[in-house]
Amino acid sequence: MIDQEKIRTAVKLMLEGIGEDPSREGLRETPDRVARMYTEIFQGYDCNPKPHLNTQFSTPHNGLVMEKDISFYSMCEHHMLPFFGCIHIAYIPNGRVLGLSKLARIVEVFARRLQIQENLGYDIAQAIMRGLSPRGVMVVIRAQHMCMSMRGIKKDAAETVTVANLGCFQEDKELTNSCMRELLSAR
Repeated sequence: MIDQEKIRTAVKLMLEGIGEDPSREGLRETPDRVARMYTEIFQGYDCNPKPHLNTQFSTPHNGLVMEKDISFYSMCEHHMLPFFGCIHIAYIPNGRVLGLSKLARIVEVFARRLQIQENLGYDIAQAIMRGLSPRGVMVVIRAQHMCMSMRGIKKDAAETVTVANLGCFQEDKELTNSCMRELLSAR
């Protein structure tokens, strides 16, 4: 559970630490605003992906299922700055499929936590493997990181692409390459 009082105290100290006056007009409500915002953007800590994996349907379909361009926002655990972009999910059913909106809900559970992009994709893939037992799952993430854009190296056009493969996507390179071409193709 998120402790808003601790966040308010920390924000006030941070404002003082950068030489600001937390009691000035424009900043008086900032600690409370940040506490409310953090409650929203870090709500993934209070969520479990399991309920979203319960909406399954039987199917004889055993071909590729893809959901492309699921937008997301997350926070880097290294600098506590946002990273954002699109997540593409592909899986090969094993007699069951998920409701399509459930894939986006699973993304939200994991994106709304402090983390790194590589773990975000793996966590999503693992949750789908555990909850649905498909033959395989692939999660491709394309993201921009504010820690690369607004500080440090300052490369605002840099895009990071990560891939998490489980099951048949680890074993069948032809399937993986074919799926990657489709997932990364322009709309």
